[in-house]
Amino acid sequence: MALVRLFCTPEEFGGIRGVPAADVPQPARQLLDHRSHMTVAMERFHGGPVHLRVVGRADDQEAAEDAAWYAREILLESPPGRVVQHGIVRIDLRSVDPRTAREIRDGRRPLGRILIDAGILREVHAVSLLEIAPGPHLAGLFGKATARAAPVYGRVADILLNGRPAVELLEVVAPQA
Repeated sequence: MALVRLFCTPEEFGGIRGVPAADVPQPARQLLDHRSHMTVAMERFHGGPVHLRVVGRADDQEAAEDAAWYAREILLESPPGRVVQHGIVRIDLRSVDPRTAREIRDGRRPLGRILIDAGILREVHAVSLLEIAPGPHLAGLFGKATARAAPVYGRVADILLNGRPAVELLEVVAPQA
């Protein structure tokens, strides 16, 4: 998976396989099987704002045709600092205005919340659900709860911004502690 390779090897990340929605247990299914932003789903599920922690960044500055692509690996946390989601996002910053691009690069707020607040027309599509057997990289980010909760569940999707393909994402719901 290209997004994973931006931050670790597929073996370090873990085994990934596509699964039908019926094979995803609750509450992961309710958090993943929709065409909305995960930020909104997580805020609704956890009863308030989630906070962003950026754990890695990647820029494709070497490739002239991709110079505007920016990627980050993140954790979303629900107070009091409990990890609720892992994510990797790659976005074409040419699809947003310069102010929004700067805010995305600043890494202080979740991408979904930034796009919503900027009033950018967005459409989540091509959602596919995943079952993941966490490897050392993902397990390390999730912490102790992962060993007791394997497998974990996630999704891949694309987001159109103002009608243009602009975002690729991988989102994984953290195991329940």
